[in-house]
This record gives sequence, structure tokens and C-alpha cells, in this order.
Amino acid sequence: MGAELAVEVRGVVKRYGADVVALDGLDLSIATGETYGLLGPNGAGKTTTLRMLLGLVRPTSGLIKVLGHAPGAPAALRQTGAMGETAFYPFLSGRDNLRAAARRSGVADDRVDVVLAETGMTARSGDQVGTYSYGMKQRLGVATALLKDPRLLILDEPSNGLDPAGQLDMRRLIQDLGGSRTIVLSSHDMDEVEQLCGRAGIISGGRLLAEGTPEHLRGAARLLVRAEPADRAVALAATLAGVERAEVSGGSLALALPEVTPARAAAINRELVGAGLAVSEMMADRRPLREVFLELTGRRTGGSDSVRLRAHGGKAATEHAHGEKSATEEARGGKATDEQARGGKATDERAGRGEPSGRTSRRWRGRRGEDPAAKS
Repeated sequence: MGAELAVEVRGVVKRYGADVVALDGLDLSIATGETYGLLGPNGAGKTTTLRMLLGLVRPTSGLIKVLGHAPGAPAALRQTGAMGETAFYPFLSGRDNLRAAARRSGVADDRVDVVLAETGMTARSGDQVGTYSYGMKQRLGVATALLKDPRLLILDEPSNGLDPAGQLDMRRLIQDLGGSRTIVLSSHDMDEVEQLCGRAGIISGGRLLAEGTPEHLRGAARLLVRAEPADRAVALAATLAGVERAEVSGGSLALALPEVTPARAAAINRELVGAGLAVSEMMADRRPLREVFLELTGRRTGGSDSVRLRAHGGKAATEHAHGEKSATEEARGGKATDEQARGGKATDERAGRGEPSGRTSRRWRGRRGEDPAAKS
């Protein structure tokens, strides 16, 4: 890729202990200014990857560069904003929560009004966060990630749990944020990735299975034809010039062509009608991204495909039926966690000063209630 890279991941492996493999030789190249989607089943390695970009997890081996720096380096964190599962003080207003986050990040208070306007939260910024809907809390999480006016924005499933109206609002917001920023977006929503991302990578088992634009991932265009009798239609279509493959799909004749144009569709229609077939419908189509995703990932729902036990004593390696979170929790519960390796402290020393409510994500934080990219 000729463009300058905002994120470079080369041959990254992450093991927890001797047995559990969360990432297995992952390669990613994300250009400056692009919106890149990470797709994968639960436990595929998406969150482990994002945590590595923030310096929260160290790779066992491989190379990672974030904005030209090592992940977690102050120079990278100053230019990175992240949104995961964010906890807020429910008794404080949205504005005051952002002020608190700004001070933790060393950001001037005047950025608070800027990000409130950018995320459409100004009108409700004086209300207590405890009165916010889930969608508004997600928007406030994005606003928190924007406080440092970051060059790189990392969003982990920002539309997860939102109703259809909330999903549309979040997509519009992310579209507005793109262009000048690099956005790395993990999602289970195929439509979201198709609408927002210039390129996407499908990962499973800690490996990159496919990468490209959504159109590229969906493969060549097809011409769908409803014609009777179907058996004669298939036999005849397979002999037509330019038809690479003819098969029945969902009750229609699906023709794989190098390019589907109105002129080519009209020519095929003439051939079929001239042979005495009754043609009732023709339309151009591509395979749905969801179909491609399920085919590549083996229709796995997560967990056992990506965290595996290595072979011991000549025995064959077996699948380990625990998800990515299990591996992370196992590592965090051990004596040598990534955070401790960096000299961090995992204490509850702030408990007496009033903690944010809500579930604090183990995936993102070493201390409760803190944005992993908040400090530089």
C-alpha cells in the first residue's frame, strides 16, 4: 500500500501461557485517513487486536506500529482516542463527566463544548448521565474518545445494543467523523461495515482470512434470472458467451459474469426468450457480505475457533472451548499480567472517592473507569 500507514501489524502472535493462542500471525495495514472494519465471530481476536493497538496487551511476538510509534508510547496515545465499554458517573451531567475525562487526559476544558457539538449531545449535556438512554451513553463514549482531537479513533462495536434508530444515528456520526481521521471499527453488523468502511478484514482463529473493500469481499457481480423451465434455463445459460458459471440460487438462475451491464443483461434475455423460455425477472446482484463472512469463518459463533490448546507430548492439539474474554481474564488473573509488566497497579485505591457506575470493561482498562488512551 502506497499511502502512509496509521496502523501496521506484522506477524503478531499472542499466547496466554503455554497453551492458549489468541492471535496467530496477524497482519494488518491501515492507511492514514481510512475507515477500516474488523469483522469476526466472538472470540476471533478483534478485541485483543484493539487492546494491543492501545498498548494494553503486549504481543508475544511480531511488530506493531501505531502512528509511527510503539503501541502505548506517549507519542501514540496523545493522538489516539478509544471507545469500548465506557463507565460514567451517573450523578454527574454529561458535560461534567467529559470535564473529568478531559482533566485526566490533560486536555483543556474548551474541548468539551467542541465534542458535545460534534456528537450532537449539547442539548442534553446538563442532564445527569443516569437519565441517558443507552444510545446517548454510547454517544458520550464517542465524545470522550474525541477529547484529544485524535488522529486515530478506535471504536469497539459502537452500535452494539442499540435499537435500529440508534444504529442509524451512530452510523451518521461515524461517517461525519471520518475523512480527516483514521478510524478502526470492530463490528458484527455487516451493513454497518459496508456503509462506513473503505476496507474491511475478516479474522477468525486469530488470523486474517480475507481483506479488501466490501465490494471486493463480496466477489464478482451476478445476474439473477427467473426463467421457466429452470432446468433448460440452466443448461442454455451455461453455453452463453461470457457466462463463467450458471447455477440455481434461491429459486433464480444465478449467472457469474466478468461484468454485469444493461447491454449484457439484454443480450442474455434475448437468447433465453429466443429459445422459448419464459423470463419473468432479471436483476444484478452480489453475494451478501454476511454469506461471505459465514463461509470464511465456518459459521462459528465464537470462542473455540480462536483460542486453542497446543499439542503436548505428541498429542494432537485440541480446541479450547473458551472465548477471547476467558483468555484475557486468565491472563489478568495471573501473577504476570501485561499491566504489571508495565509497572501498573491494579488496586481499588479510588473506591473511597466515588467510582463511575456501570460495568467496567476488562477488555479496555487497567484501572476502573479510565480510558486506556486517556493518559500520555
